[in-house]
Amino acid sequence: MLHGIYDIRLVLFSVAIAMLTAYTTLDLAIRVTDAKSQQRWPWLLGGAIAMGIGIWAMHFIAMLAFSLPIPIDYDWLTVLISVLPAIFASGLALYLISQPEFGILRLLSGSLLMGIGISAMHYIGMAAIRLPAKMSYDFSVVALSIA
Repeated sequence: MLHGIYDIRLVLFSVAIAMLTAYTTLDLAIRVTDAKSQQRWPWLLGGAIAMGIGIWAMHFIAMLAFSLPIPIDYDWLTVLISVLPAIFASGLALYLISQPEFGILRLLSGSLLMGIGISAMHYIGMAAIRLPAKMSYDFSVVALSIA
């Protein structure tokens, strides 16, 4: 079993990105809700991209903060693909919560979609790791992390 350490500066930077993303997303959600029909789609697309890339950046910087005593590399195509579920889920969630008839069902649906998107992004991003060691998962812990 390999033991790693975290670079606290990168962890704090990751948290700062998460906070800025949350602030930006709340502002964009208001703009999506207030936009007229023709202006709504560009705001929705912009919000999805900003939120998805922000979530992805926070996750990837946090991954870079973790160091192991062996060389770690990343498959960059897989890393780039991992941003897509975050953008897609963010767009769906923003669309759901910006509807005029907002209620608990839309809130729960948007939350579920975000959870699925973040989980997909996380595990696709983890699949991008290349290292001279065997990586294994405890599926009960994986299931718990997704829940």
